[in-house]
Amino acid sequence: MKKLIIISAVLSALILTGCSTGAGTEENSGLAEITLTVTEAEVTEAETAAETEETTQAEVTELAVASGDDVIEADEVGFEGMEEISADKVKDGTYHIDVDSSSSMFKIADCELTAADGTLTAKLTINSKSYDHLFTGTAEEAAQADEASFIEPEETDEGRVFTFPVEALDRKVNCAAFSHKKQLWYDRVLVFRADSLPEGVVPENEKITASTLGIEDGEYTVEVKLEGGSGKASVESPAKISVKNGETTAVLKWSSDKYDYMIVDGEKYLPEITDGSSVFEVPVSSFDTKLKMNADTTAMSTPHEIEYTLFFDSSTIS
Repeated sequence: MKKLIIISAVLSALILTGCSTGAGTEENSGLAEITLTVTEAEVTEAETAAETEETTQAEVTELAVASGDDVIEADEVGFEGMEEISADKVKDGTYHIDVDSSSSMFKIADCELTAADGTLTAKLTINSKSYDHLFTGTAEEAAQADEASFIEPEETDEGRVFTFPVEALDRKVNCAAFSHKKQLWYDRVLVFRADSLPEGVVPENEKITASTLGIEDGEYTVEVKLEGGSGKASVESPAKISVKNGETTAVLKWSSDKYDYMIVDGEKYLPEITDGSSVFEVPVSSFDTKLKMNADTTAMSTPHEIEYTLFFDSSTIS
């Protein structure tokens, strides 16, 4: 716009000069009109091109990002009082680690975490070909990003493996996943769980147990919160817990008698059926953190093993 104003001023001066010379007025006036018309056309063309580029980019983003009925409600990830652990606090080595995902449609079958020289990388295994790319950021950011920044999978016998950078453990991380079927980017939130690492890998990350809380052997109750599945199932709260030699077990009474086994810390537990409920006695490895436990239900046409998390609140122990 400044360029246009300057040119107009110069041309006005030429027109006035032409008027003072008489015969040159008509010629100079014509020159001014042609030059001004070309300049306006150039400006208009540039503005139109910019608007078209913005509109096109907006359309691409809108089309490439899942929305409306394509999106299901996200699950909460992490745990109360979660404090992130930076990469440099993790002892060098390779470990299998649990990963919380905000979507049941984006289930991490396995995660191999490598710590080296103050950096962390995770190999995420997904037992399907549902996702073509991952991106470290939101779905909207992924839709506008260059393809060179996409995380491409490695095809293995176990599924697709994506190598994902991890800045810290126990931190909510945005991860965009591109659906092969829908051809859309979906928002996911991940938490790489420090409490699933072996003892000593993160020296500062001490589990909260009956021993660390100074709880003597005996019988107690504690409030417990269940998450996962369809949200229809529940467990009785408060739950009975037993402490013996510093180890804690809990009695979980389900709202259904259709659960025929649970898997906790790799061990399989069978129930007692009492008053229309499946009742299990399982170990509680720590309080104040979401513990992953699988439960198999026979309520559907075929048995299904479902992943749940249970949170035992130490402040409610009585």
